Amino acid sequence: MSGRLVVLSGLPGVGKTSVAEILAARTASVHLSIDAVEDALLACGLPRGWEVGVAAYEATRAMAELNLRLGHDVVVDAVNDSDEARQTWRTAAQRTGADLQFVHLVLAEEQEHRRRLRGRERGLEHVGEPTWADVQQRRADYAVWSDAVVEIDTGGRTADDVADLLATRLGSG
Repeated sequence: MSGRLVVLSGLPGVGKTSVAEILAARTASVHLSIDAVEDALLACGLPRGWEVGVAAYEATRAMAELNLRLGHDVVVDAVNDSDEARQTWRTAAQRTGADLQFVHLVLAEEQEHRRRLRGRERGLEHVGEPTWADVQQRRADYAVWSDAVVEIDTGGRTADDVADLLATRLGSG
């Protein structure tokens, strides 16, 4: 028995975690966040860097697979800016027979994106908040999607609105 794997992707500050929390609650899905896992790994004293980021994706994939095998739907939020990161979720879906849906959240309005970054306080002790320059660098390096992806601009919408729109588009609401 396997569920659906919904992967919310996008740059920092576009609303991935807020939307994922609401969508998971409305669809009785399990919510898994890469940043929360990375924060826990860093709290254990592991050195900040690429390896911890990869470990966070792999640990989250393992948790997703466990829940999918139980028949639970899973909502993951992660930047997913490389094909290697996206392969993590393709692997999880293939191993469990889950229906995989990539969602790419964007925020076209620069001023709104900057405002959201300035106002962020996620309660993570070891994963810092990115600067606008960090986000711009991630944008420049963000890999083009080769998968089918639902893209939603979160500008001018509340997280509730985006979750409702997404639930409808994915056939969950």
